[in-house]
Amino acid sequence: MYLKLSHWLAMGGYGAYVWPAYGVAIVIIGCLALVSVLSARAARRELQRLQTASHGAGDRAP
Repeated sequence: MYLKLSHWLAMGGYGAYVWPAYGVAIVIIGCLALVSVLSARAARRELQRLQTASHGAGDRAP
C-alpha cells in the first residue's frame, strides 16, 4: 500500500512539478477568496454608511 501511494504521489516522475503547482494554485485561490470577502464587507459598510447619511440628510429642511 505504501509503495503504491508513493508511486502515485511521484506522478511518474513529475510530482516535483505537479504538487508545487497545486500548492501555488490553492494559495492563489485562497487569497482571491479572502480578498473577495474583505471587499464585500467593506462594500457593505460603505453602503450602510451612505444609507445612514442619506436618511439623515433627507430629514433636514433646506
